[in-house]
Amino acid sequence: MTTTTTTTTTTAHTAATVLDASGVTMRFGGLTAVRSVDLTVREGEIVGLIGPNGAGKTTFFNCLTGLYVPTEGKVSYKGTVLPPKPHLVTKAGIARTFQNIRLFANMTVLENVLVGRHTRTKEGLWSALLRGPGFKKAEAASHERAMELLEFIGLEHKADHLARNLPYGEQRKLEIARALASDPGLLLLDEPTAGMNPQETRAAEELIFAIRDKGVAVLVIEHDMRFIFNLCDRVACLVQGQKLIEGTPAVVQGDERVVAAYLGTPFEGEPGTAEAAEVAAAEAAAGPVSEAQAPSGAADAADPPAPAAPADAADPVDPADPADPADGDPVTAAADAAEDATGRVDTAAEAADTTTADTDPSADAHSTTTEGDSK
Repeated sequence: MTTTTTTTTTTAHTAATVLDASGVTMRFGGLTAVRSVDLTVREGEIVGLIGPNGAGKTTFFNCLTGLYVPTEGKVSYKGTVLPPKPHLVTKAGIARTFQNIRLFANMTVLENVLVGRHTRTKEGLWSALLRGPGFKKAEAASHERAMELLEFIGLEHKADHLARNLPYGEQRKLEIARALASDPGLLLLDEPTAGMNPQETRAAEELIFAIRDKGVAVLVIEHDMRFIFNLCDRVACLVQGQKLIEGTPAVVQGDERVVAAYLGTPFEGEPGTAEAAEVAAAEAAAGPVSEAQAPSGAADAADPPAPAAPADAADPVDPADPADPADGDPVTAAADAAEDATGRVDTAAEAADTTTADTDPSADAHSTTTEGDSK
């Protein structure tokens, strides 16, 4: 496996560029999810894309495949700028899988793969309705190609099974087969081993190598570091939407910034540092809001009342003074405190009654009616 990967890396430098993404930026309102990312993929190459959760990896994939229209930058496939339409991107030669499996659960395994052939068939509506010789020939060719792909992934014996009845690992394989049905030159895999056990992960690794050997370049997102470093010729790391480093697996794996990004440890030159400094400077320039500028009641809400000072806080208690109620008797002190609290509650209740009587006209009317009745 190592020899094959090394050979591929050597030849990849002389191979033609399949994907060229330059300056790709994606903003959602005030949030910049991807910032000026450059990435190239060459023929016969497997490139990995790693980064912590929320780094912008799937957003970058969506920009490549037309699901999102990049705010800035461009994406080219074999020298041609891609249109921002998913079906046109697929027709151009880029296919993808998704982080969450998106199969047609109530269709058979064979039918799911046949769906992927829609960009490679030329038969239209009238041909399908009339079902002439041309349609039957195209249908037979699609069926043959779909069975070849099922044999390639090892699911030809389950061609008539419903997709929802397949085990999780086989559903992942079926999604890859459906993507390959469009005969792509570049395959994008979004976490292909998520939720797999070690045996399924090993099978997925062998399948991706087999896809590469068929001449299909692969760009893969994955959180399994052992899997990605064994698989890829080059690895790029995204952190907070920016490309932190790109290089061979050995170079990326040994980079201290990558380790710090995954462990959550800040490092010098961390993406987002400049933005954080701007926010801090703006807050410092604004300064505290004065009472004149603050809305009514804001000062009181911002400054909670100071707690009441305990009795004789300024005058230390003399243990020998018998007049001090708390001397050597915590029960008495607690009782006095409770009595004071009860007095405050009673005072508040009287104030509330007075306020109600002054402000509630219905209370006066009721009182007048009662007095009239009594007379």
